[in-house]
Amino acid sequence: MNKIKILWVDDEIDLLKPHILFLEKKNYLVTKCNNGSEAIDILDEENFDIVFLDENMPGLSGLETLNELKEKKSSLPVVMITKSEEEYIMEDAIGNKIADYLIKPVNPNQILLSLKKNLDHSRLVSEKTTSNYQQEFRKIAMDLSMVNSFEEWVSLYQKLIYWEIQLEDIEDVGMFEILESQKNEANSHFGKFIEKNYADWFERNTEAPIMSHTLFKEKIAPELSKEQPTLLVVIDNLRYDQWKVFEPIINNYYKKEREDAFFSILPTATQYARNAIFSGLMPSDMEKLFPNYWKNDTDEGGKNLFEAEFLEAQLKRLGLSNLEHEYFKITNLKSGKKLVDNFKNLKKNDLTVVVYNFVDMLSHSKTEMEVVKELASNDKAYRSLTHSWFKNSPLLEMVQQAQLLGFKLILTTDHGTINVKNPSKVIGDRDTSLNLRYKTGKSLTYENKDVFAAKDPKSIHLPAINMSSSFIFAKNDLFLAYPNNYNHYVSYYRNTYQHGGVSLEEMIIPFIVFNPK
Repeated sequence: MNKIKILWVDDEIDLLKPHILFLEKKNYLVTKCNNGSEAIDILDEENFDIVFLDENMPGLSGLETLNELKEKKSSLPVVMITKSEEEYIMEDAIGNKIADYLIKPVNPNQILLSLKKNLDHSRLVSEKTTSNYQQEFRKIAMDLSMVNSFEEWVSLYQKLIYWEIQLEDIEDVGMFEILESQKNEANSHFGKFIEKNYADWFERNTEAPIMSHTLFKEKIAPELSKEQPTLLVVIDNLRYDQWKVFEPIINNYYKKEREDAFFSILPTATQYARNAIFSGLMPSDMEKLFPNYWKNDTDEGGKNLFEAEFLEAQLKRLGLSNLEHEYFKITNLKSGKKLVDNFKNLKKNDLTVVVYNFVDMLSHSKTEMEVVKELASNDKAYRSLTHSWFKNSPLLEMVQQAQLLGFKLILTTDHGTINVKNPSKVIGDRDTSLNLRYKTGKSLTYENKDVFAAKDPKSIHLPAINMSSSFIFAKNDLFLAYPNNYNHYVSYYRNTYQHGGVSLEEMIIPFIVFNPK
């Protein structure tokens, strides 16, 4: 194994002999140098793993040397060592992206700790993360065998997401495979839980989670007031893990007051779940009370064209029609930028609602475009792509402007999505709906074990297209495939992101309230 090479730059380098001997006994190679100019020359000739740099030297100062070092080798870690505790020196050094900052006199163990922190950090974190997950694995396995309430399912899913994000940066493939199998097992149990309990959640006097149709009344309405404007952002198709990876960006501008999870209704599809959020009604009630606004799967035309009208009616029903409000749907970069340019005018509103469609477009384009299949080939890449989009999106600019204008921020979604891996055969007539994760129609033939079937749609408050219509929802990571042209269909849709069915990823989704920093 190659030794770690250190360049130590200090005009009193001879006084540091005990430190250098200590490091050499630990198997580090130390090159000594007593001024900045010489250090720069040495770096031209030789490669090092890390530099220890004295801040106060005659000739080129430590900060000047740091600037030149960074120009030559921007990724080389530099540890600044100084006698001074002057704040401006620390700020200058940190601004130049130093790896660490030590105050003299330093002892050998401080130097060793800095080396471990900067050079062994990934390995140490990897080993600790693996060890911690191995311990947690047993607890999750026990929880899986006993979980029996929607609160416990939320807690378990959040735990799995936490470990998935922790493990994604380590190189232990075996650990990641164990987590994947644990997620699959969890989804298998979750499917049975939903099958057993979902219909009961609509009965009176039954404890039920907050769901799409109760979210606005129970969670959003209590946050609204005429004293502070509120920006409600609904990012279509956002999974819990995707939210967690761009949370740190929002934390730069907003302080999180509360984070909850709620359950998307079935089908976990936009026309059902998002209309339910804005109307405060289940689909069968929307069809009955607003026949001009509601469209069934087989009807022609857009299925989410009347969210603003649904919202208006719900605000009136809740006694909130005195609130000034506006609704915007962003489906492309141009409309996002236009809203950013006019954002200051929204300060007059008590409630501004923005539906943002990027993640939905991403999942659909993954199905249709080979380049996106390459960029988002798995959940880790899918999260990364979402993070990159958010960091460079008009939505982030809106969040920044909202913070400066004093808006409360509420962030949520309508449903999540799952990477489908395995087909399940289904047969239906030509009027059967087209979604890969759920089907509605008459005379459906399917694999019983693969789906949650609702033979009477009214039992789960869904409209029936005709007297013998039923709904089926794919469980786990399955997608529903017709026998006709089966192999082509399966190869085209396998490993794409779909929604509409029963899984932790689709049903358990985030709701977060922030106040500006």
